[in-house]
Amino acid sequence: MAKEIRKIEVTPYDPAWSKQFEFEADQIKKALGDLCIAIHHVGSTSVPGLAAKPRIDIIAVVKNNPMETITKLEAVGFDYRGEFNIPMHYGFSKRGKVSVNLHVYQEKHPEIELNLTFRDYLRNHPEIRDEYAALKQGLLERESSFEKHDSMFTGYNLGKDAFIRKVLKLAGFQRLRFVRCTHYDEWSAAKNLRQRYFFDKIPIADPYEWTFNHKDHIHFILCQGVDIIGYAHIQLWPESRAAIRILVVEEAKRHHGYGKQFLEWIETWLKMKGYHSLHTESSPDALPFYERLGYAAMPFNDPDGYKTDPRDTPMGKTLQ
Repeated sequence: MAKEIRKIEVTPYDPAWSKQFEFEADQIKKALGDLCIAIHHVGSTSVPGLAAKPRIDIIAVVKNNPMETITKLEAVGFDYRGEFNIPMHYGFSKRGKVSVNLHVYQEKHPEIELNLTFRDYLRNHPEIRDEYAALKQGLLERESSFEKHDSMFTGYNLGKDAFIRKVLKLAGFQRLRFVRCTHYDEWSAAKNLRQRYFFDKIPIADPYEWTFNHKDHIHFILCQGVDIIGYAHIQLWPESRAAIRILVVEEAKRHHGYGKQFLEWIETWLKMKGYHSLHTESSPDALPFYERLGYAAMPFNDPDGYKTDPRDTPMGKTLQ
């Protein structure tokens, strides 16, 4: 069932937005002190001439654990909202005379470059900026833009995804990044990778799509620029344990270190969530990959009691 959203407001560009950013950025810098490395105005309000929701989007870059920013920012009126679909993203909001969405990332997080690349391309290409404005106006005329269908985002936000990917491709954005599946295209890619690399080999139709809407099953995609090149299905177990149910990178993209980076990001995310160990049942082909990354023989002890493939090796790693 769709969840209806009452209002999405988009207004013509307001030159005051840049001044509002400067004021808020100063307050954030004072609150974070030496933790803060840089602050950037991003989003549509950062592009002169572009219509936008009148909310100032700000990225704050910090040099160590962003968890330390939560109490500091709450003390100056920001509400912590969580990571949404971006792992290691710390989202905050402040509502009042000026509305602010604040995104805190540790330095070198790929989402920093993504946002700056998109912003700068729109600033330097007025025809693309105007195309984006027209897209927004068209989305506001669709009833589906004011609804959420099995997603944390409205149809309005999801409807901008293809345009954003087009701009990033034009701008030459090629960073590796990973996100939780949210958009229709991401779910489609996840289903395709699951079926081609796992269930076609049996062959059966994927019997576990029910996990797509289960709180203990996390589905990630790995992107190179705007192209989806990998997928992971992680199950959260009791006793601070987690399991890799599926981890795959497109065959043409292997042997470049992408799988290693993907798994290291997942491990970091799990550690931040308080998980102490990550387990897998490795196929013979994948065994060298896991061994290189510090995985060793460890009982799997699946709390769901699923039957294992006798050819697979139970492995695990303590997350420190």
